[in-house]
This record gives sequence, structure tokens and C-alpha cells, in this order.
Amino acid sequence: MRKIYTLGETVLDIFFKDNQPFAARAGGACLNTAVSLGRLGLPVNFISEYGMDKAGDLIHNFLKENNISTDYIYRYPDGKSSLALAYLNDRSDASYEFYKNYPEQRLCIEFPDVQEDDIVLFGSFYAITGEIRNKLLQFIKHANVNNAIVIYDPNFRKQHLDELAKLKPLIEENISLASIIRGSHEDFAYIFNANNADETYNVLNDKQKYLLYTNSSEGVNLMSDKLSLSVPVKKIKTISTVGAGDNFNAGIVYSIYINNIHFDDIQNINIEIWRQIIETAIEFATHVCSSYDNYISIDFAKKYML
Repeated sequence: MRKIYTLGETVLDIFFKDNQPFAARAGGACLNTAVSLGRLGLPVNFISEYGMDKAGDLIHNFLKENNISTDYIYRYPDGKSSLALAYLNDRSDASYEFYKNYPEQRLCIEFPDVQEDDIVLFGSFYAITGEIRNKLLQFIKHANVNNAIVIYDPNFRKQHLDELAKLKPLIEENISLASIIRGSHEDFAYIFNANNADETYNVLNDKQKYLLYTNSSEGVNLMSDKLSLSVPVKKIKTISTVGAGDNFNAGIVYSIYINNIHFDDIQNINIEIWRQIIETAIEFATHVCSSYDNYISIDFAKKYML
């Protein structure tokens, strides 16, 4: 049976509204995606690290409760699990402050042997972090050699702009290793100074890739050498946007899995199938925006479970 792997940072998200904390959730972009996929009953493995502290215990138990394999989690005895303070503005968009205390030894695990047609999702700042870079690259390159479907989400934040000169080559290398790149208009504006989907796709300069360009309420664009598609989004009352992109990614992974799309099929997905995939991803993201959770609800998942 094919498997799904998400690789990324783990944090405990603490939410603030009107300068008051009101909720805490296990978080991190690829963790959020993994939880939604676990709730859908898919065979998802999360690759990450967090501490042997109380925050780590909360996160670990939460992953297990949501049907996620923790076989590739490194629980370090030194240091503390990372915290992310998410401050929601009047539009429910979040700005972040991160508190990290990692040990010297990072991600000390035996990585899985990814097989053909498995699905691998990676991204965010974790994917360009120097301390784990060599291990991550070795894993992603192994997935490529074995014809896994690799999806990359740069999820680049404004606070790292002063480091862009040294980080951009790492982002470009990650892009080169993926079949599908999914990012927001903000990501590509920060990284490439690109203003729209067309400009971003031209910057990528690799016609073998798919670009999924999400632009908030303006909708989603798909770009490839064969296809160009624009899909609108519904207007809703937004509670929080924290997990929106992560659950858009969950919808993409879910659709590839349940439609039995293999590595050899990727270049031949027709436009109507892509439309269905994107509409499902939008449904996932829209649902998450209506609550303070970073993942789809169990009741919502029941409508999509196999």
C-alpha cells in the first residue's frame, strides 16, 4: 500500500486575540496537513522532532489520537519543544513570534524507505534550516530517485526577508526536487518579487512542474506547460487563517491518493481532474478558516473518508 509522508517543524501554537491568549494547538505546517489526512483515514507518517517535555507529550498524544504514525519522530531529551505565538488581527490573519530551544543533535532518526508512488510533502522554513539540511536533502532526493510524488510548499515568512540572499538558493533547490509547487502570492512576492501566477511560473523556469498559486480571496491558479486554470474561492466569515494553506495541501494530497494518481500519471492529469482536485483543496482550506483549529474537523472528515 502506498504511503504518505509529511516532513516539517513541530510547534505548540498559542493563539492571541486582542492581546489575550485563548487557545493552544499542536501546530507546524506539515503537522497540520498530517492531522487532517489522519482524520481522513489515510496512511500518513509525520517526520519531525520535539522535546521530551510536557508540551511534547501533548503533541505526541494528539498525533496518535489522530491516526498519525510517529515512527519517524525524534523526541530529544535536551532542549524544549518549540512555541509559536500567533497574534490574530481584525481580519483574523496571524503574525507570529517563535521561541525555539533545539538541542545540538537534530532529527536523529532512521528515515523511511520511500517507494514509487508514495506521496511526500515538505516545506516551510524547516526545509531550509541548516542544522537538518543535509538529512532532509538526502531523504527528498531518495524519494525522487524512487519516483515518489514530491510536493513542496515554501511557506516563506516576512521575518526572514533579511536572510533571503542566502536562503533563496536553498528554496530553488527544493523547488527543483518537487513535481508540484504550492505557494501563496505572498510567498512568491517575497522570494521572487513576482506579482502573479504567470510571473511566478516564468521564474520557476521548469516546464515539467505544476504550480499551484493561491491568492487568498482572489482564488487559485494552476500553471503548467500544458494547462492553465483559474478556480474561484467562496467568500466566508473568517475566524482564523492559520491552517488554511496547510489544509489546501491536505486536499491536494487527499485527492491524489483517492484518485489513485501515480507518479507516471502526474504529467497527464486533465484539466477537469485538476479542477476537482483544486475545488476539494479549497473546501478543506475554507472549512479550517471557520474555526481556530489548524486542521479539518472529525465531522467534516467523515464526509470524505474512504
